[in-house]
Amino acid sequence: MSETTKISCACGSTCLRLKGTPILVSECLCNSCRTAADRLASLPGAKDILTSYGATPTAEYRKDHVRILSGAEHLREFRLSVGAGTRRVVATCCNTPIYLEMKGGHWLSIYLHLWPKESRPKPRMRTMVGDLFDASSLPKDIPNLKSHTVSFYAKLLWAWIAMGFRNPRMEVAGKIDA
Repeated sequence: MSETTKISCACGSTCLRLKGTPILVSECLCNSCRTAADRLASLPGAKDILTSYGATPTAEYRKDHVRILSGAEHLREFRLSVGAGTRRVVATCCNTPIYLEMKGGHWLSIYLHLWPKESRPKPRMRTMVGDLFDASSLPKDIPNLKSHTVSFYAKLLWAWIAMGFRNPRMEVAGKIDA
């Protein structure tokens, strides 16, 4: 697992190093991801991270395989509400969403827009399609799943086992509101 990938925010000030391959690569269509992406896109200079059909594409990586190389001072958390179990982390140098972290999760969902288009990992599934009022217009190129599947959770569990059931803490420099 010596492969490493370097990615960065839009302005290049915040850089990450990812070790190995992702646990999985997916597109989420849950209400929370779509709402958060819309709100984050309203930040000054921010780009919309949703696909043309409203999905949020991410690569799930073990936390112990993600290193912030530079720009940690720019990282701020955004939560949809005070008690939200998920936080999105944004590089405020250019208001680029970097990752989503689930409370208690041992992985990070790294937003795919951080990769150059030619080397971007390809999603293997769309999840939470059941949150859509009408999913009939979604592309049929990968499975469109109503919710998360046993296979989805099994991949995350195997990654946690490989980590020795650890859950590294990911520090940020503060909070933002959008």
